Amino acid sequence: MADAQKMVVAVLLGSVRRDRLGIRAAHLMMNAVAARGHEPVLVDPMVTRLPLLDRMYKEHPKGEAPAELEALATLYRRADGFLIVSGEYNNGIPPALKNLLDHFLEEYFWRPSGIVCYSAGQFGGVRAAMQLRMTLAELGMPSIPSLFPLPRIQQVLDETGKPNAEWVEKSLGRFLAEFFWYAEALKRQRAEGLPY
Repeated sequence: MADAQKMVVAVLLGSVRRDRLGIRAAHLMMNAVAARGHEPVLVDPMVTRLPLLDRMYKEHPKGEAPAELEALATLYRRADGFLIVSGEYNNGIPPALKNLLDHFLEEYFWRPSGIVCYSAGQFGGVRAAMQLRMTLAELGMPSIPSLFPLPRIQQVLDETGKPNAEWVEKSLGRFLAEFFWYAEALKRQRAEGLPY
């Protein structure tokens, strides 16, 4: 793939639990994006340990934001889209994910997001995904119409993110085709100018 067509995709993982299963879905996304010739970058809150939100990135004086926030802001400005990997905690968004998302705003604008949701049970995290869809739209990176739910994640993905079920690859292919369609369209429009 020519560099002009290569996309930067930030994969935001939303869990800091000790025995988290979402890392499997994050690995799946990283591998799938790379296999399509694009550049995936994992944002893992267990590595990038942001404090509970007190001050957004934009609220720091220019050049005085903590190094972790500056690094994320730089990545997000380069990104052509975001894949959000979310579990479901009590029918809602994991607090680590909400905290990770809320530190930024303008850096997300005019870029699509895709929701990758999972659960240990049969519903695949879709109840959290509905709440997440509202949050992502408010942040300026509305989600594409399709979701990529992973029910019984401990069975359908191994520890490296490799699928153990045939349906995963087929469903993933459709999901990423749609995601990159939106990412390419919005990248083209950003190059031509923003609406305001």
